[in-house]
Amino acid sequence: MKVSFRSLFAASIVCAGYGSHASPLFARVFNSTACPSAPSFYSCENTTPIGNTCCSPTPGGLVLVTQFWSTWTGLEDAGQYLPSGSWGIHGLWPDNCDGSFDSYCDLSRQYDPRPSPRVLPDGTPVPAYTGPGIDTFITDLGRNDLLAEMNKYWVNQGAPNPRFWAREFSKHGTCMSTFDVACYSNYQQHEDVINFFDTAVSAFKNYPTYDWLAASGITPSNDTTYPLANIQGALTAKAGAIPYLGCSNRGSSLSEVRYFTHVLGPVQSGNFKGIDSTLQSNCQAGVFYYQRSPGSESS
Repeated sequence: MKVSFRSLFAASIVCAGYGSHASPLFARVFNSTACPSAPSFYSCENTTPIGNTCCSPTPGGLVLVTQFWSTWTGLEDAGQYLPSGSWGIHGLWPDNCDGSFDSYCDLSRQYDPRPSPRVLPDGTPVPAYTGPGIDTFITDLGRNDLLAEMNKYWVNQGAPNPRFWAREFSKHGTCMSTFDVACYSNYQQHEDVINFFDTAVSAFKNYPTYDWLAASGITPSNDTTYPLANIQGALTAKAGAIPYLGCSNRGSSLSEVRYFTHVLGPVQSGNFKGIDSTLQSNCQAGVFYYQRSPGSESS
């Protein structure tokens, strides 16, 4: 059955049995000339070259929904807090199908004031951005609702939030072909940036890591460790695929999760299919899942 993108985008996202989430952005970003119909394949599962890269992320078809667990921000006095009862957004990353990845793919859309790396593998320097903060792009397009969601869930450590967001779009968002400016009808300046942020927030909400762990009796504690296998099992049961778990402090402290997916259609469609992680966890067999520092969570 052929499905139009208008129908596809307007539909709820149903991912591997863990519920649904819909966003108005899915119904408004593409026109028929950019992507007239939904592809019949998931990214990284095509058997022939992709002709229209607005319709499927190319070459970064291995899409990672990444989250982190931190215990402080360093800017609590400025009102920058971690979300209560939730992990935080790290980003939405387009790895290539072989597990490699590219960075800063379009320097005309480079908004990172402190790019990392500063020089790409081919020797191209990445210039530091010196213009208005990326948060002004959001307010200029009247998306204060999105800005509030990002300040709640997409929280930086040791620096203001917009600096973090600028890196995530510039380093990763520009490497997702379905966010290319050419894919938009009646393009408004920075619409691609806002669309990427919208998509990242929506994808994050489909993977409520804190709630999934709590449902299995795994909650933050400074006094006990948890078997890594139990954490992995709890998340796999909900996500339908094995996620990558990352740890800090020589593998002793749980700090990161990456959900690996293939996507049907543009990344904006939200039609993610979970696949097993292609990476080996760096965590020890038993890990701490530390409580947040006092005063570091939003009330």
